[in-house]
Amino acid sequence: MEDWSFIESYGIVAAALIVVAVLLVLRQKLRTSPVSEIPGEDTEPMYIPDIIETVKIGNAQTIGKRDEQDDYFSSSTTRIGTMAAIADGISGLSYGRMASTLAVTMFSREYLKVDDPADIPEYFHKAALISNRAIMEQLGGATGGTTLVVGIVSGGLLHWGAVGDSMLILFRDGEFMPINSKHTLESVLEARYLAGEISKEEAKENPNRNQLINYLGYGGFQSMEVGEPVPLQANDTIILCSDGVYDALTEVEMEQILMQGLHPQDAAEEMISLIERKKYKHQDNATVIILQVI
Repeated sequence: MEDWSFIESYGIVAAALIVVAVLLVLRQKLRTSPVSEIPGEDTEPMYIPDIIETVKIGNAQTIGKRDEQDDYFSSSTTRIGTMAAIADGISGLSYGRMASTLAVTMFSREYLKVDDPADIPEYFHKAALISNRAIMEQLGGATGGTTLVVGIVSGGLLHWGAVGDSMLILFRDGEFMPINSKHTLESVLEARYLAGEISKEEAKENPNRNQLINYLGYGGFQSMEVGEPVPLQANDTIILCSDGVYDALTEVEMEQILMQGLHPQDAAEEMISLIERKKYKHQDNATVIILQVI
């Protein structure tokens, strides 16, 4: 009888230990579940896709000769692909830093909700409207705003959207291929010149040719430019940059850096280093993100 009591006692202990072990396993699974929530938002659950890396990423920036850094950037990789965004707060207006930070944060946050590549165009438009509304609320009637360019490498395609004059450029086989257009008065003047409405001199000499005609934080904003996805090839290089980069570097200088076969991080740092070595008196904030397709 004593033997049976001994076995019964230890059997109960063993069963309790098994129950505890099962509970610990279940708790660990709940902690690592792919469903989570964004702090500060509604309780609607958000799906976080698994990460697949299809590109190498590099980035760098300089404040230039400005008093503050109004450029802001971010990149993230999910199951859908790799997203990169740069916003250039309008330094001549108030709250440039706030506007660029808010825009990139909104685009990054909304990107985590995308679970189907077919939804990327809708994501661009939705994130732009949310960002524009949030910036205008923060401005409270003051003037301000930001440009923004965003690219997503997904399924062998480059999806993109842009507003303002930050640029998205594809570098392939030694050639630069601008993807988006500048939303400045310059584009309007060139169109009027091509239509025969004004002379070439009138288009080139207009003092307001660099003035933005569409940006986030603008009361008249309606939508961002969203183009057809661009098919990518192995070793393609995608460059996102603010105007402080393409105003300071020539295509030849950028090509010389990119043709060295550097890692994107080293190439981005070399571009910014070259800008700083030029020591331009009015050097603008400059930011570059480089994505290299694997």
